Amino acid sequence: MSTHNVWTHKGTFLLAAVGSAVGLGNLWRFPYLAGENGGGAFILIYALTIFAVGIPILIAETMLGRASRRSPIMGMRHLTQTHNTSRAWEAIGWLGGASAFLILSFYSVIAGWALHYTWQMFTGSLVGADAETISAGFDALLASPGLLTLYHTLFIIASGLIVGMGIHKGIESGLRIMMPALFVILLVVLFYSIVNGDIGAAASFLFTFNLADLSLEGWLEAMGQSFFTLSLGMGAIMAYGAYMSSAASLTRTAIAVAFVDTAVAMVAGLAIFALVFGADLDAGQGPGLMFVTLPLAFAEMPFGALIGGVFFILVLGAAISSSISLIEPVAAYLVERFDMTRPQAVALMVVASWAMGLLTVLSFNLWAEGTLFHTLFGRSAFEFIELLTNIFMPVGGLLIALFAGWALTQSEVMMELRTNQRWFVLWRFLVRFVGPAAVSFVFLRTIPQVEGYLIPTIGAIVIVGAFAAGRTFLVESSQEK
Repeated sequence: MSTHNVWTHKGTFLLAAVGSAVGLGNLWRFPYLAGENGGGAFILIYALTIFAVGIPILIAETMLGRASRRSPIMGMRHLTQTHNTSRAWEAIGWLGGASAFLILSFYSVIAGWALHYTWQMFTGSLVGADAETISAGFDALLASPGLLTLYHTLFIIASGLIVGMGIHKGIESGLRIMMPALFVILLVVLFYSIVNGDIGAAASFLFTFNLADLSLEGWLEAMGQSFFTLSLGMGAIMAYGAYMSSAASLTRTAIAVAFVDTAVAMVAGLAIFALVFGADLDAGQGPGLMFVTLPLAFAEMPFGALIGGVFFILVLGAAISSSISLIEPVAAYLVERFDMTRPQAVALMVVASWAMGLLTVLSFNLWAEGTLFHTLFGRSAFEFIELLTNIFMPVGGLLIALFAGWALTQSEVMMELRTNQRWFVLWRFLVRFVGPAAVSFVFLRTIPQVEGYLIPTIGAIVIVGAFAAGRTFLVESSQEK
């Protein structure tokens, strides 16, 4: 990879990684999971897993990208050749690319809902509306395939245009404007929540640590969220790492990404729950928290339409910063493998993912429960695609940890980390043992949800990965002797 494909400034990777990490997972998924799973107890497990699992694997994935200077798929092919390891490790790149493609397909549809609510807020359509009206409006949105397709199309085109402009003019320039603006908007919404909501109740809810409130399912949800929130195992971090300056510190950058991502989730949680409690609404509303409960809270508060519109612009911006990171791994592969121009590669990725997204659109209406797809697969198309990504990402993350922990030599890692022996030993222990164990735990949680014919396929992937890791370990041990 030539030098013009390195970020212009050392700090750009931080912006890019934070942009990838900060998305609907922070502003939508994190608050409703915390609301369903005891608030502070959920956050405690989430934070511990971020440190012990998220940061070490984030370092590992970035390291693989920077070491190869290629897209995830081509990069893993290069690394298996230079390290004389099994080609089975190339599955890391393919799993990442597949995850990015599938996630973008439904992520774009859900992000499109924010377009609808931005318009609803700024036009004042929801001012004074009651719970029944807002809930019925959300149901009507889901029941309209035409409207969902329109929003899905607008969102994915906007994301594709940014990536299609290139690494520097598109992604880098866009992130430099977008991310600071998002942080300012988040603080504005927090200030509004402090003035008009119940910030005390929100703080008590989020920071009262009572582990008795957390079920085993809640523990697993917290561990899973800490893994998924950093965009691990979907190729984005590896793709961005390929453009990272060799002078930038992997450890400091990974810690900064995890800190900012967690801080955004916490601030968003405070702002959202302050509004919810201030309006005497239920915090445990699940996925409907952002698109039913929050609009209801804004509808009852002074200047709620204006601030509600600003909030959904924040949601849109965060979603776009994540979606551009989903396009990049596959687009970069198409450029490298087939010598496409960047606009051609991005157009192919976006059109294919848009078409796949129509399955998610139809899942909420024409192909809802009781239809042929649901009968054949036991779930909606959206749930089926989401299930696949919930399998691919943990398996990809597991293989990343094993490859970085066992295949890369100590001298290679020390050259990339440029750190002291104590941190190297701790990182290697976490990435070799703690990370794989935790990610396997998250992965195994999905197994009961998988239909019988998929289990052999997933089992084969894990067995191949374990075999490749064992072979690498034996080769490394013989070389050390």
